[in-house]
Amino acid sequence: MPRSPGRGPRSPRRAVPPNDAGMSTAEYAVGTLAAAALAAGLHQVVTSGPILGALQGLVERSLDAVL
Repeated sequence: MPRSPGRGPRSPRRAVPPNDAGMSTAEYAVGTLAAAALAAGLHQVVTSGPILGALQGLVERSLDAVL
């Protein structure tokens, strides 16, 4: 097939980078460890004496409230 006179030589194909739409296994592992550490820290805070007492008081006052 003849080429049109105004076009130059074919340009070489450029390498197209892969679509990086997701996380890799290492990123999932780090995210899972961070979530577990955060959950453990929150569990320690919520089950501590003062916080647990405050939450129990809040629930008791809510249940005793007259509507």
